[in-house]
Amino acid sequence: MEMNDMDILKKKLLDAQEMVRDYEMFSKQTDDNEIRNAFKQFAEESGFQASKMQAMIDKYEGLK
Repeated sequence: MEMNDMDILKKKLLDAQEMVRDYEMFSKQTDDNEIRNAFKQFAEESGFQASKMQAMIDKYEGLK
């Protein structure tokens, strides 16, 4: 099945949101400060990506 741009954006949005949850969960499970801080940073970066994708989805769905 071929996916259009909106399908791809929505799929990757879900992936990014899942990564945020995973990184946050993993950051709370480790006792290593370096790993904890890295996972927190990764969660923030994934959150930024998710936010940008959501904004694009909102923009293009608003045009319909």
